[in-house]
Amino acid sequence: MKRATLPLYHLYGDPPDDQAFDFVHIERLTHRSQGANWVIAPHRHRNLFQIMLIEQGGGTLELEAESINFEAPVVMLLAPTVAHGFRFRPKVTEGFVINFTEDVTESLGEQANVALARLKHIAAQPLLAVSRPEIARLSTLCRDLLEEEFLGREGFEVAMRAMLALIGVEVARLGASRELSGTITLAPADATVEELRRLIEEHFRSERQIGFYAGKLAMTADRLNDHVKRATGVTAGHLLRQRLLTEAKRQLVFTDLTIGEVAYDLAFADPSHFARFFKKQTGSTPQAFREASLRSRNGTTH
Repeated sequence: MKRATLPLYHLYGDPPDDQAFDFVHIERLTHRSQGANWVIAPHRHRNLFQIMLIEQGGGTLELEAESINFEAPVVMLLAPTVAHGFRFRPKVTEGFVINFTEDVTESLGEQANVALARLKHIAAQPLLAVSRPEIARLSTLCRDLLEEEFLGREGFEVAMRAMLALIGVEVARLGASRELSGTITLAPADATVEELRRLIEEHFRSERQIGFYAGKLAMTADRLNDHVKRATGVTAGHLLRQRLLTEAKRQLVFTDLTIGEVAYDLAFADPSHFARFFKKQTGSTPQAFREASLRSRNGTTH
C-alpha cells in the first residue's frame, strides 16, 4: 500500500533522531527483516550511512524510483537521505547491516575523513560485486564488530570505530575495483559543494534561485556556479534541479499523493508548471512515470 509520506527513521522502524552523533550500530539482516515478512518498506535515514553485507540469498533493492535485483555475495553502500527499501528472498537471505553517522569518521583521523568522500562517491552506485574470499573477510570483520557491540567490554567504542574503518577501507577497495583503476584515489570533499548540498536539502522546496544559495555562501551566483562546475562537472543550478526531481520521483513512486498534490508540496505554481519541469528533466510526464514505475514493481511490461 502506498503512503502519503515517505517514512524517515533513525534505525528502521525507530523515530528520527536529529541528535544522533558518533553512532555505530550493527545487526544481523534477519533481526528486522524476518519479523517483517522479509520486506523492508521504502524509507529514508536523515544522517546514517548504511553498509549491507549479503552473504547468502538475494532480493530486490528499491532505490529511489528504481528496482534493482541482487544476488549474494554482494555489498551495498547507501548514503544518508536516499530513499530505499528491500524485498529479501525469504528464509535464505543472510548478512549484516551496519549503520553509522558521518561524524564517526572524524574521530578516526584525517585519512578516514578523506575516505568518507570516497564512500559518498561509491554510494552513487550502491551495489558492489564481491568475491567469496572478499565476503569472507568482510563477514569476519562484521562478526567481530557485532561481538564488540554485544559484549560492551572496556574500550569497545574505540574497537568498533577501528573495525568500521577497516570495513570502510574494504568497501573503498571494492569501489576501486569496480572502476577498473586498480588503486584508490581519495580526495577531500569540496567544503563549498558540501555546504551547498546541505543548504539545498534545507531549502529546495521554497528557494529556487541560485542567488539565494550564493548569498548564504557569501558568493555571487556566477562565482558559485563556476566553483561547483570545477568541483563536480555540473552547475549549482543542476544540483538544485536534481534534488527537486529526486523528491518529485519519490513522491510519485512511494506515496499516493495526486499529481496536483505533489506539485503543491514542491511549491510549483500549478500542476502544469510541475509537469513541464518534470518532462523537461526526464522526457516523461509525471503520470506516465508513476504508471511505468508501478508496472515495473508489479513485474509487468505493459
